[in-house]
Amino acid sequence: MASFKPTKIPVYPKLGEKVTQDTLYWKNYKAPVQIKEFGAVSNIDFSPVAPHNYAVTAFTRIHIYGPCSQEPVKTFTRFKDTAYCGRFRSDGQLLVAGCEDSVVRLFDVSGKVALRMFKGHTKAVHVTDFTSDRYQIFTGSDDYTCRLWDIPNAAELTTYQEHTDYIRCGVASKLNRDLFITGSYDHTLKVFDARADKSVMTMEHGQPVESLLLYPSEGLLVSAGGRYVKVWDLLKGGQPLVSLKNHHKTVTCLAFSSNGQRLLSASLDRHVKVYNTTSYKVVHNFDYAAAILSLALAPDDESIVVGMTNSILSIKHRKHTEESMETMSQQRRRPSYRVFVKGKNYVPKQDDYLVSKPVKEHLAKYDRQLKKFNVSKALDTALQTWFRWRKPEITVAVMKELNRRGTLKNALAGRDEEQLSRLLHFVIGNVVDTRFAPILVTAAEMILDIYKSVIGQSALIDRQLLRLQNLLETEINLERELLEVLGMLDTMFATSIARKEVPYSDIGRYNGLAQGEASSSRPELQVT
Repeated sequence: MASFKPTKIPVYPKLGEKVTQDTLYWKNYKAPVQIKEFGAVSNIDFSPVAPHNYAVTAFTRIHIYGPCSQEPVKTFTRFKDTAYCGRFRSDGQLLVAGCEDSVVRLFDVSGKVALRMFKGHTKAVHVTDFTSDRYQIFTGSDDYTCRLWDIPNAAELTTYQEHTDYIRCGVASKLNRDLFITGSYDHTLKVFDARADKSVMTMEHGQPVESLLLYPSEGLLVSAGGRYVKVWDLLKGGQPLVSLKNHHKTVTCLAFSSNGQRLLSASLDRHVKVYNTTSYKVVHNFDYAAAILSLALAPDDESIVVGMTNSILSIKHRKHTEESMETMSQQRRRPSYRVFVKGKNYVPKQDDYLVSKPVKEHLAKYDRQLKKFNVSKALDTALQTWFRWRKPEITVAVMKELNRRGTLKNALAGRDEEQLSRLLHFVIGNVVDTRFAPILVTAAEMILDIYKSVIGQSALIDRQLLRLQNLLETEINLERELLEVLGMLDTMFATSIARKEVPYSDIGRYNGLAQGEASSSRPELQVT
């Protein structure tokens, strides 16, 4: 009796990921370190001076972490309510933060108690930052105002009330101490000059603005709001340059790489996109486990720190050259492929005594059902969720084997509404795939032949059959259009090829004979 042959699953070529310099650069990070915070991480800010500690604002606390520490080296807890936007001064010695209780607090990084408390806002303060001269602070609040404060005197200098909704982001110029920019939920960006009584420039983003970022040259401004990331030219009066829409949900934060040539955007869709600032194309993508609220990069891109809505702080540290070499050497020390295939191709000699060891064949579940001639159960096994979504080629291979045996129609028959719906769902999802089309078209024809008498009894099945019909009609129309285009291209190629006259000699013209010989040997025709 012949042994059972398992179903042959075809192996289709996979399109490999295009490896670029950006791919190698942004993938050169270790596995992320995850730290549980007390609440959603709303802001992350790196200190500009070594050792480049970073402040993490989460719930009613601000933790300061070292570049390689998993425990906070400093904690500020003097907040009565949720803290917002903890940011370092350019010398790394002071830190400012807003709060839900409308009070702005200024801390000495080496101390615990607030050095200054600025009171004047009437609602939560979500935006705080230092001006470039280090002696002033600007703030933005839910009371629709942004204010400028003097640090030595703890006094309010200027108040601007031009926004008509919450102010949730802002950035101060590092080149001009009088300039700062705010973004609001009223869809506008406003540029303020402390020497003027009102804003000097207004731009319309079109969505509630969540984050702002200035280019290092400060000639361009990046804004994020809704699903859009937009770039504005400040030197041309706020003219829009680029509008990017690569996220599926609201973009919450922005960051630049250390050299300013890559722009990073993070979103509630759990993705971080890396853009080339020349072409504004996505060159890399990071995936995270939860919606992202905050993002920051360490100097020289040594670390990527991301804060999420599930209170998790994720830190990725860059692999150094020696660590990469060590990883490669460990990979080299693993047994090579030839160790496992050693001796498999050995041919015994004539005098050798061969001791054979029976090899137990392990069959897949669908093959075990096929071996027992349970064709319906074999097809049900191949239609399980994992096979349908991850390995559709296995399901199609089982159908092909059943069709070869002539039992595919029997396997498709006798199904209830749920089983038939699952089968139609698979056919609809893969029938236009050129790898699977031949067998799935056959299966679809058999399904229609078997169940044509019950059409109209189930609304779900009727909807799926209509979807299948529309899908096939669309595919047929596309193929017709492609054939028309192919015919046009053939005509163009045929007319574009120049017709060249092939030169030939007199001898060749008369089949190797000289002209005189050819004329004499040519028979004369007589007309009677």
